[in-house]
Amino acid sequence: MMKKITSLVFLTSLLLLLLLSYSTSSLAKKRCKPFQKKLHNIQAMQRSAYSLKRGHSLRAKEDKARDKWWQCEKLSLAKFNAKYGIKKQQAKKSKKQANENKVVKSKSRQKSTGKKYKAPTYSQPRVTFNQTSEIVIRSRYQGDKQLAWLDFYTLPVKCKQPKTISDFAYCNEHKRQQQSEFDKSYSK
Repeated sequence: MMKKITSLVFLTSLLLLLLLSYSTSSLAKKRCKPFQKKLHNIQAMQRSAYSLKRGHSLRAKEDKARDKWWQCEKLSLAKFNAKYGIKKQQAKKSKKQANENKVVKSKSRQKSTGKKYKAPTYSQPRVTFNQTSEIVIRSRYQGDKQLAWLDFYTLPVKCKQPKTISDFAYCNEHKRQQQSEFDKSYSK
């Protein structure tokens, strides 16, 4: 009888302990979901095309977002709020408002001095892609000459999928030599 009671108490306490540990971890997961979502959004941006400068800023943002998410998962709510909580957000807002006030003051000074705001100039001109005209891609040969070239030229095996830059250079040079030989023989 005593064994049944101790085993029942043990199982009940074990079940209670499991429920408590599960509930706190599930609450932490719900609380940290926005941080995880932000991390996933940044990682999605990294999978698209971007410049080198943008890549560095995305990497910094990813590191910061991962750290914040990881801290949220590992710290208690009180510790997390102390580190990233409401007080820091209010401090950021007050800094942002102070910066906006400085911008307004500098604009009012510009008006009083009569100087206009001058946009920054870039050292290199911006090149935009012309999307209104057609893009025409033609091979070196057309018509019967193209068919004769296809019969003449055989691609070397290592040129089907070149693995190094030297292989790629060899393939281009080989094709160029074959084209000059073809031009000599075809014109005769």
